[in-house]
Amino acid sequence: MNNTSKLATLALALALVGQPVQAEQTASESKGVSLTIYNQNFGLVKDVRAIELKAGLNDVRFEDVAAQIDPTSVSFRSLTAPNSVIVREQNYQYDLLNPNTILAKSIGKQARFRQFLGNGQINDITGTLLNAPQATIADGNGNLSMTTQALVIKTADSIILNPEGQIELSGLPLGLVSKPSLLWKIETNKPGNHETEIAYQTQGLNWHCDYIAVANEDDTKVDLTSWVTLNNTSGASYKDAALKLVAGTPHLVPRPAPRSMAFSGSSMAMAKENFAEQSFAEYHLYKLNGVSDVNQNETKQISLFNAADIKATKTLVTESQPIFWQIPDQDDKQPVNVKLEIKNSKTNNLGMPLPQGKIRVYKKDQDGSLQFVGEDSINHTPRDESIKLQLGSAFDVVCEHKQTNFLQVSDRITRLTWEVELRNQKDKPVTVLIVEHAQGQWKILNASAPFEKKDARTFEFKVQVPAHGETKVTYQIEIKN
Repeated sequence: MNNTSKLATLALALALVGQPVQAEQTASESKGVSLTIYNQNFGLVKDVRAIELKAGLNDVRFEDVAAQIDPTSVSFRSLTAPNSVIVREQNYQYDLLNPNTILAKSIGKQARFRQFLGNGQINDITGTLLNAPQATIADGNGNLSMTTQALVIKTADSIILNPEGQIELSGLPLGLVSKPSLLWKIETNKPGNHETEIAYQTQGLNWHCDYIAVANEDDTKVDLTSWVTLNNTSGASYKDAALKLVAGTPHLVPRPAPRSMAFSGSSMAMAKENFAEQSFAEYHLYKLNGVSDVNQNETKQISLFNAADIKATKTLVTESQPIFWQIPDQDDKQPVNVKLEIKNSKTNNLGMPLPQGKIRVYKKDQDGSLQFVGEDSINHTPRDESIKLQLGSAFDVVCEHKQTNFLQVSDRITRLTWEVELRNQKDKPVTVLIVEHAQGQWKILNASAPFEKKDARTFEFKVQVPAHGETKVTYQIEIKN
């Protein structure tokens, strides 16, 4: 039997006596929990529970908190009598009762290995436990591995490594708890039943958005569906939780999370929504209509909204690297990228602040089957802003970008001539946007097609390329370094 099997056997067959009896009050089961989850891998948990308090000091245990709780963020208040209850001390107990911790805290104590030999015969080995295996995290990427150490027991006559059999201990080590718990010393001058609210932050709660866009045949309209994906690895489950999601980036101060402390004091009109959206501080908040279970080690998807007949614009774009005064080493064959732009406006059947996420785009083929055509990620997008997606590179449209002349006018002035050749092998004409970049002080001396200066480093040409034909654009640029 290996060490892992021994621990499993221990979990099933551990015989313990003399377990300490807890004297503190325990808060009731949750009477209502709400979650506010941020897309920075943390969340705010608010839990309402009833506690029976006597006058003076009370020891109160609050169980089923998240294992990744930040104890310094805990807020406790009595809803029944807010000004009559004071928390004098708080401890976070997280040393959980399991075979590993039981064995680790029993080193130096008496243990018995009971071996069942068959035919009803039993052999017992009794001695002092000297060592026990432990489970550890193997690396910083979350990959788990078991670091095994030998089970070692010292008998009156010898040292035995990895003895077979069920392990029996004389008692449960002190300080172990079955669930992560907060333990408070609470003082009140108003005894009786108090309804209390406990709020705290925890890591291990995260959410992100995924979008599915289905484009029509000519890419002029799309239907958009949004899904919220929740991930819970916080170490607790939340039943019938009222759920809110915050889109934005609150500033977080890195800090260690101490394990104990003491303190004193106390919509979219034209889309079908599953969440109600509202502005909140400098962020946006999405409130689930109804409640949902958010279970530990679970990934849950909930529909955010659906919208149809959204106008879209497809553009073919080829974009060069910045032009310097140096002669490039070789001609530049550039991809022609396919881009899709959507206006996030109410008149375009949207008009809802869109959380950051990935948009996957599909189209129907000639058989009517949906096929994947590309994906891109978007940042948080306010109302009336545009979403610009890069879906991939055009197969049948080719661009060749090459320098045809170089003239060093002076030590600081260079004149370059460039040619951009576009070839279209499609059965219909296409429009291509040529985006050029230049560094330093520059000006276009002449060009074979109209251009638009977009900013201090960018100018653009928009040209038609006939079916099974080609179009060339040439220009001369002067750069002063």
